[in-house]
Amino acid sequence: QIQLVESGGGLAQAGDSLILHCSASGRGVGEYAMGWFRQPPGKEREFVAAASRSGSSSYTADSVKDRFSIFRDKFRNTVALRIHTLKPEDTAVYYCAADRAGPYGSSWISKRGLTIEYWGQGIQVTVSA
Repeated sequence: QIQLVESGGGLAQAGDSLILHCSASGRGVGEYAMGWFRQPPGKEREFVAAASRSGSSSYTADSVKDRFSIFRDKFRNTVALRIHTLKPEDTAVYYCAADRAGPYGSSWISKRGLTIEYWGQGIQVTVSA
């Protein structure tokens, strides 16, 4: 079993930047790609970004790639998501995820992550205008 724990969320102001962190633990954790999904209030879950197990490659959703970046630290088994120039529409529960598929695999780019193997419990990001 892989355990994922998110941190760094909370209340922010539009225009600010925020970094979300996710730490992973468990047997074989280094064999999993890691990334992020989010679920805005009243909407379905959507893909945000994913990074390979080594951190050497990544994929970010077109809708946010101008403001979002992802970093995977293979030595610490963590993945971080930096959100630049926050907007109110970024308000959502952000979920860390892990899957054996690489960042361009269907587990990630299908957007809703229905086949993702492991999930964190989610962390709230609320952006005020």
